[in-house]
Amino acid sequence: MNYSNIIKLTEEIVRLSRAVFFHDYYGDENLSLEDEEKLLRETLINGDVLDAEETERFMSSLETIRSSLQTDVVAAFNGDPAAQSYDEVICCYPVIKALMNYRIAHELHQMGIQLIPRLITEMAHSETGIDIHPGAQIGDYFTIDHGTGVVIGETSIIGNNVKLYQGVTLGSRSFPLDDKGHPIKGILRHPILEDDVIVYANSTILGRIIIGKGAVIGGNVWVTDDVKPGDKVVQRISKE
Repeated sequence: MNYSNIIKLTEEIVRLSRAVFFHDYYGDENLSLEDEEKLLRETLINGDVLDAEETERFMSSLETIRSSLQTDVVAAFNGDPAAQSYDEVICCYPVIKALMNYRIAHELHQMGIQLIPRLITEMAHSETGIDIHPGAQIGDYFTIDHGTGVVIGETSIIGNNVKLYQGVTLGSRSFPLDDKGHPIKGILRHPILEDDVIVYANSTILGRIIIGKGAVIGGNVWVTDDVKPGDKVVQRISKE
């Protein structure tokens, strides 16, 4: 297996997918949207990423992914008073680039494709500083302000209208080992964030816990227990 070729193929899948999602911003001005879609389809099949049936399944998912990304653009714009336009958000905001890669990778991950989904999200990690595992489940109207240093683990579940700030970690606590001392794979070990949750900068949320609907997690907080809907978790400053 030539990994150099796989990396080049993955880069082309990302480039063409971005062109399909936001053609006016990432597409080749000499090609139509239909041309970009045709090239993406051919790349997937000729690169032996997917067979013909799988390719059509993936291509049919693009409109749903595009719709989700459009809600992410709205969330980023509404969540940042410095944003002047949707154009600025699509072109400049790292969260949109990271989510384009994540939503492509998640679809391929759900189809059982190996390696390439992880390569896609790691490319976004290198580009934006945002590390999202393709196995994570993320709803609509999702945004990350600034973005650098955010980590979202494999079994995380994030509802709709959730906002994270830079440096947030949705991670796991210590996990069990098998009888040979190896980590047990596939266990549900990352948090669930219900709808309308906000997590401020540099907070760490660990384990299979639930952050209830509308909860607010303040900055620089360590959370390892469930948080009730609507609650606020903040640091306490001693007056002693």
